[in-house]
Amino acid sequence: MQINRRQVLTRAAWAVPGSILKAQQPVEPERDQIEHTDLAAQNAKIIHRQNEIQNSGDMAGAAAFFAEDTRNHGVPVGRKGVLRVLMDIYTTFPDWHSQIEDLAAIGDDVITRIITTGTHKGVGKMLVNGGLLVGLPPTGNTFKVQSIHWHTLKNGLIVEHRASRDDIGMMQQLGLLPAVKRYDLPQK
Repeated sequence: MQINRRQVLTRAAWAVPGSILKAQQPVEPERDQIEHTDLAAQNAKIIHRQNEIQNSGDMAGAAAFFAEDTRNHGVPVGRKGVLRVLMDIYTTFPDWHSQIEDLAAIGDDVITRIITTGTHKGVGKMLVNGGLLVGLPPTGNTFKVQSIHWHTLKNGLIVEHRASRDDIGMMQQLGLLPAVKRYDLPQK
């Protein structure tokens, strides 16, 4: 049975966490699950670099990795829309940090599992992060959650982004929803 690139990536995304990549700087290519093509290797490097620049706080630089006609969850938002979202996230969480834990790359597609941390120090203005932070005063609380991101690239730029994030876990840790005992992430 022949399987296509999307089927392989979907299977990689469902793999046991930790089996794909524990990314640190510099990137450890022997731990990446990267198709043995120049395109997949280059796209993996682009996603690592975009994440690094985003973590540095350079939102314009991070948004520059997205195409002018980028789609987010199937919706056309463009690079300017990506920049507005990133700016709102960093206004709400000035210490926002995303660590790539696992990565799989095949052709134009790169999937990452990310651990994100931050402290709620600002007021959200956009319906991002579950839409529950708009207009809420800062709690001062921190969070640590994981997410899966699927990027499709063309000509070295991200043209499509999809993500599944633990927004409920974030809201619980920020004290905005009732908390339940966490079992899936290591304690600090």
